[in-house]
Amino acid sequence: MSLILRGRLLSFLREPQDITDTESFLYIEDGGLLLQDGQITMIGDFADVFDNAPPDATVTDHRPHLIMPGFIDTHLHFPQMQVVGSYAGSLLEWLNTYTFIEEQRFADPEHAARIATKFFDELIRHGTTTAVAYCSVHKASADAFFAESLRRDMCMIAGKVMMDRNAPEALTDTPQSGYDETRAVIEAWHGKGRNHVAITPRFAITSSPEQMEMAQALAREFPDLHIQTHLSENHAEIEFTRQLYPAAKDYTDVYAHYGLLGPKSLFGHCIHLSDREADALSESGSVAVFCPTSNLFLGSGLFGLKRLSRRQKSVRVAVATDIGGGTSYSMLRTLDEGYKVLQLQGERMTPFESFYRMTLGNAEALGLSDRIGTLEVGTDADLVVLNSSSTPAMALKMEVANSLAEELFLMQTMGDDRTIAETYVAGKPVKSGLV
Repeated sequence: MSLILRGRLLSFLREPQDITDTESFLYIEDGGLLLQDGQITMIGDFADVFDNAPPDATVTDHRPHLIMPGFIDTHLHFPQMQVVGSYAGSLLEWLNTYTFIEEQRFADPEHAARIATKFFDELIRHGTTTAVAYCSVHKASADAFFAESLRRDMCMIAGKVMMDRNAPEALTDTPQSGYDETRAVIEAWHGKGRNHVAITPRFAITSSPEQMEMAQALAREFPDLHIQTHLSENHAEIEFTRQLYPAAKDYTDVYAHYGLLGPKSLFGHCIHLSDREADALSESGSVAVFCPTSNLFLGSGLFGLKRLSRRQKSVRVAVATDIGGGTSYSMLRTLDEGYKVLQLQGERMTPFESFYRMTLGNAEALGLSDRIGTLEVGTDADLVVLNSSSTPAMALKMEVANSLAEELFLMQTMGDDRTIAETYVAGKPVKSGLV
């Protein structure tokens, strides 16, 4: 079956340099996308696409809405849906008071399956078509996550968390079981459908040196897999890590010692990095993941996006919601808070940069820009349809919006799940089918 989507099309070609950099993206006022077998097979002016499409192609007219690649979230926690909005003063208090208690429930496969359904519904509702997720320490949680991802034919990256200390007994594995169960998840799910398995030591505080060695062994055995963990989120966390690994030069050096830095390594937060640590991330091609709503909610600090990306040894940066320390599933809300974090540091992020980062930028950070994050022919048809007049207040503001940049900034500033008119996964509309 062939489907033509009609609407205004926007797809980034590279990172925008400033608000005037219109050559960094493709914009077609009356565009057409031909979708076949889950992929984009033609893009251009609607009239041209329609004339050259198969005769049985049907048309879905989304005018005047904007059609973009689906949003990508590079760091969030699947077992923390019922932790969002929990009152706490800091990261470690929040983990011990709420998160570690909640995650113990994911030993139950039925509970894990129920939350997986809710989790994917929420992503789709907010226009997110790819996410990089932490499961719990239990293999059952990873099995539930990947089974739901496979059922929906979504491109997902996730991993069973490895943690063998400084957590409740019911939420710990051992170095050997963490290795064995991660390996079993890889064998069962990696490459099945559109699933990608990530090696996932939660962070240095909850993994012993022996477990870190097992994570290193996995990274050596499966060099093409993503690695995800946390780094330099909170001052107390950093100090505790230094106590646990006294021989390390700093927090980043813990991961470097175990061979966990590299182009497919995603480090959540990275707020308080020294220059030496930033150099280490840069030289290894590792990715620092900016989680603005979580950083603000837990009082962790202000991420120096421009400091990291514009230094002589630049650091690759991705953006993410960090549910459930983060407070919204929406990448629009996330980049709105990201904009404010930069404002507080005397920096600015243009709306073009924001929408680049939640699409092509995050795809590039994941090494998946040949499949997602773009409207290029041959890529997967994961798309979002945006309505910039989705609320009365937004519709009123749109009466005086005079440019694409103003429209994007309005959706970033005032938009939410209502702004997502439709979400397409592998060429099929899926938001309209949610209960």
